[in-house]
Amino acid sequence: MHETSAPTASPAPATRTLSETASKELLAGYGVPIAGERVAATPAEAAKAAAELGFPVVAKLNGDAIAHKTERGLVRLNLGDASAVQVAADELLAAATPDDGDVAVLVAPMVKGNRELIVGVLRDPQFGATVMLGVGGILAEAVADVVFRPAPVSPATAAGMIDDLATQALLGPFRGEAAVDRDVLVTTLVGLGQAITDRPDIASIDVNPLIVGADGRPVAVDALVELTQDSNSQPPVVAKMQPQTAENRAKPTTEQFGALFEPRGVLIAGASTHPGKFGFVSLHNLLASGYAGGVYGTNLQGEEVLGIRTVADVAELPDGAIDLVFVCTPASANPDLLRACAAKGVRAAFLTSAGYGEAGEEGRRAEADLIALADELGILLAGPNGQGVVSTPAALCAQIVAPYPPAGHIGVASQSGNFVSSFLNYARSTGVGISRAVSAGNAAAVSVADYLDFYAADDATRVGLAYLEGISDGRGLFDQLAGAAARKPLVLLKGGATEGGARAAASHTGALAANDKIFDGECRAAGITRAATVEEAFEAAATFATQPLPKGPRVAILTTAGGWGVVTSDAVTRDRDLELLALPDDLRDAIDQLLPPRWSKNNPIDCAGGETRDTIPEVMRLVAEHDDVDAVVYLGLGIQSNQARTMREGRFFPDHGLARIVEYHERQDTRFAEAAAALSDATDKPILTATELAVADPDNAGPAAVRASGRLCYPSGNRAVTALGHLWRYARYRNSIAGAE
Repeated sequence: MHETSAPTASPAPATRTLSETASKELLAGYGVPIAGERVAATPAEAAKAAAELGFPVVAKLNGDAIAHKTERGLVRLNLGDASAVQVAADELLAAATPDDGDVAVLVAPMVKGNRELIVGVLRDPQFGATVMLGVGGILAEAVADVVFRPAPVSPATAAGMIDDLATQALLGPFRGEAAVDRDVLVTTLVGLGQAITDRPDIASIDVNPLIVGADGRPVAVDALVELTQDSNSQPPVVAKMQPQTAENRAKPTTEQFGALFEPRGVLIAGASTHPGKFGFVSLHNLLASGYAGGVYGTNLQGEEVLGIRTVADVAELPDGAIDLVFVCTPASANPDLLRACAAKGVRAAFLTSAGYGEAGEEGRRAEADLIALADELGILLAGPNGQGVVSTPAALCAQIVAPYPPAGHIGVASQSGNFVSSFLNYARSTGVGISRAVSAGNAAAVSVADYLDFYAADDATRVGLAYLEGISDGRGLFDQLAGAAARKPLVLLKGGATEGGARAAASHTGALAANDKIFDGECRAAGITRAATVEEAFEAAATFATQPLPKGPRVAILTTAGGWGVVTSDAVTRDRDLELLALPDDLRDAIDQLLPPRWSKNNPIDCAGGETRDTIPEVMRLVAEHDDVDAVVYLGLGIQSNQARTMREGRFFPDHGLARIVEYHERQDTRFAEAAAALSDATDKPILTATELAVADPDNAGPAAVRASGRLCYPSGNRAVTALGHLWRYARYRNSIAGAE
């Protein structure tokens, strides 16, 4: 049950391409490195130009209407003497067609290098001006190792783009060639972002390839600039989704959000005695959650439902006692209902009703009318076509589905009601609780971004967690989300790739943008954590909600078994932003006093089965308190209690001393979990505990004690590392914006 419908792009304005020479002249003014070159009208002039430049050279057919020269065979490489240049120039001029317009021969030095990059800019229909960097050459679109950021980009952002490329080996020393000159590449990216910012008539810029020479310096060998035909025209945009969502409307007030999430009283409109109806289920869930405010209901027959005496007419309800109406009535009844509720002082309405924007043109008109009415009445309109709202600080569960989660600090907002249920289910299973949760439904008047913006200012919430699907105004969305993420962590799960992407007709850059990597770039630029799966999304949010931010990327792994440590250290190494700490000598010497000689003497710190009663807490303290350690991953919790379970279930329990040893094992694992939480609090460093027993045997004393501490017990070291990587990247982002202030 959700609201999305595919956005449709408005027709892009007609464009014209600049010639390669004109393109390069424009880009050189923005710091893009260009090789010296000449334009020749005749073969003889081409040969003379080549001699002046020095052989070997490249010859190309040049003209405003010529885009992809390689595909048309309009490039000649490695021309070693004047005769070869004349022959090539003659062939190129002969290959021109009437559609090519005025043409000439471009002669340039033959730039050689084993590495090719592609850089460019485009105006994405959803997200606006965007800068791209990727692996270039003829395989650019096949490899698709590309990163994007919104334009303009700062030098720091440009450096981050370089770091985000997957093929980092190409950027270092390579096949006898020097490492890529990153300063030149940063200047190029910054310049491209500035060019499209300065020039609203630029539709796209494509520099492919940007060849890296043996000295590491990138040089733009080919470049293409597309301009809109009308220099005064605006960049292409995506038409708004219908029904119109809330991006361009006034945001709800703090008081209206208070009425939604902490109402003095709740009215269930359309309460029903039938246990299969929304009007029954929502009332049941509200009462079952322990909501202490006033509870009211309307019902055409005025029946008693679950002990609540309903009324047939809202006018019969008390004035000023109800802040929120939960609407389970048909769409046709809702305008009159809202008017009647407003007269009683209601300031927020959650609509489960369907038949609006998701139901065609008539429904879209009804939805627009309802938005206008709610605005007129001063009512926050949540939904329609949503599942409900949860607020644990108010013991509020006004929704038509289960479950009600434990209290915590994760604020959930979703375009899909089902994902709200998923996140609440994870909260119940892990013990990491929820502060607020809302199914945005059609998001007719209040968008997911509006809820996240509220969560960023909400004292009960430490992290926002959202599921997004259809996006109608990408630029507006990220402007709002960036503001929220600057205040509190924000985790996004997105369904579906960017619809159509940005396909500039003559641009490799546009073709490479035909997926959601632009969305990735927007998230990185805004400091937003983007998760690949629902499990990763919840675990990232749970980590933000329960762990301190690390001060740096250095990770120590404490394990009771070698294999777990090895696999987890591999995960740390694979994360390009985390660092597996080289164990400091003083820390190694200190640990050596507590463990037998067979311990690993390195990171991961493998206790190798040498633990005594207090070993784990003592070693963990040494590790966590060391200045060189920024975060700890602790593996192996629950082993003793796992054996205790087998003893409990065996036929010899409780005799033969088993009762005593079972109690000891379980007490030990409880102590270890409690020590991890206490040390994390004392050192203000994240300590993440991981064991498969978190899911294989959640009643095990170890995972159970982690849950009791309010923290997440991760199902594997790998998943703990993934969450820790998100934690460090956000901490680094917060540091960067603090430094910029």
